[in-house]
Amino acid sequence: MLGSITSIIRLIDIARTFARHDALFPLQNMGIAPVIVTVAKLISRRTVPGRPGARLSAALEELGPTFIKLGQALSVRPDLVGEEIADDLSSLQDSLPPFPGTVAREIIEHELEAPIGYLFSSFENNPVAAASIAQVHFAVTPEGEDVAVKVLRPGIEARFRQDIDLFLWLARVLERTRPAFRRLRPLEVVRTFEASVNIEMDLRLEAAAASELRENTENDPGFRVPKIDWIRTGRRAMTLERIDGVRIDDLNALEQADFSSRDILQRSAESFFNQVFRDGFFHADIHPGNMFVTPDGTLCPVDFGIMGRLDRKTRNYLADMLIGFLDRDYKRVAQVHFEAGYVPARKSLGAFTQAIRSIGEPILGKPLHEISLARLLAQLFQVTKTFEMEAQPQLLLLQKTMLVAEGVGRRLDPSVNMWALARPLIEDWVIRNRGPEARLRDMVGDTVSTLEQLPQLLGRAEAVAEALTGNQTAIRNDGDSGYGKSRSNWIPYLLIAATAVLLFAYL
Repeated sequence: MLGSITSIIRLIDIARTFARHDALFPLQNMGIAPVIVTVAKLISRRTVPGRPGARLSAALEELGPTFIKLGQALSVRPDLVGEEIADDLSSLQDSLPPFPGTVAREIIEHELEAPIGYLFSSFENNPVAAASIAQVHFAVTPEGEDVAVKVLRPGIEARFRQDIDLFLWLARVLERTRPAFRRLRPLEVVRTFEASVNIEMDLRLEAAAASELRENTENDPGFRVPKIDWIRTGRRAMTLERIDGVRIDDLNALEQADFSSRDILQRSAESFFNQVFRDGFFHADIHPGNMFVTPDGTLCPVDFGIMGRLDRKTRNYLADMLIGFLDRDYKRVAQVHFEAGYVPARKSLGAFTQAIRSIGEPILGKPLHEISLARLLAQLFQVTKTFEMEAQPQLLLLQKTMLVAEGVGRRLDPSVNMWALARPLIEDWVIRNRGPEARLRDMVGDTVSTLEQLPQLLGRAEAVAEALTGNQTAIRNDGDSGYGKSRSNWIPYLLIAATAVLLFAYL
């Protein structure tokens, strides 16, 4: 009860902030706390300039770090907020005024249990970047290595916990009172957001993500992930190799360094492809400020707080779907969705194929350099309501990442489509991973996995049979006939035989 009262008080404060920015529409559309929203609407300003999404972004920025992160998370959910608002939220600035360098030093010393002078031979008090969760300082280690030190904001964990508890409460209320929203799984959306934030709140996990990405790509020419300094990394402070380079979208600096924009774009496309399809683990926050080009032309990403994962099944679906779209084989694209279970089997394949064609033709009919696969995916996800296709958060995150990548690609070279550069790699991956030989390998792997489980399954069947036999014995002792005895002796063998038949039928 106390938690509900606290949530209602916080909700009133949020509604007032939304009202000041004329951005009450999300609460209105979801039917959350209609009385509070109605009262807030009476005092709402009606002359605030800008599109609805821009006004919502301003309100979220005022509400603080959690809401900034929430806005960024919703920017990959056009199925929830609409494409126009999602676009506006994608430009939400994750920046806040820095906290004092003296506080950063105290946090580092407490977290790493050592004086700052022991950890670093020099430490710059003024941060080079300050965001909603952390800020970054440059330093030099006693070994003479230039490093960047990321430090969590003081008190940020408690602030996030309070706000996320509110979001969870709202999601439960929404699912209970608005059945139409259950298809969008608001509680799962918040849980996913919570999991993402929890990773960003523990810099050891971000360091692990950077380390994994570095290991995956260590043999990729022209791409390098900075090395983590694990000795100087803890939950609230992370130290990694400092990158000396220029932003990937700084065309003047790239030109002065005599770099070819097309070469950089080619390298970016290959790197993104490798992360998504080959590794199933990709950098999901690749805006220009998070990707640098070093003096030798190597691409170096930074900030690994937001990463995406795709399992093998999802990568297979994605590859089949993209190749189907690029070949304009819309029936195959539709079949892929049914095979993946994303669209219920009771829906019409023909009608879904028609919907797919209506999405693909306007986009794929454009000149090659104007084709946007990210826009294609965004429009595909818009048909989810009609065909009861459940939202796939991992694909929505990928779609938004692709949109950012396309924006960077157009800035580097507007005459080139980065997906056209990556298509040979995708097709080769499909041949190696989706062709007849690959399917045979998968089938053999599934068979071996099933055979490995066979003794355990038979053991379980025998245990169940023995339990049933025990029940029959008890019944017989209570006066059952000899027929019951004969039948009970056959039960274990019948169950084991049935299990074996089902297993070999599967194989």
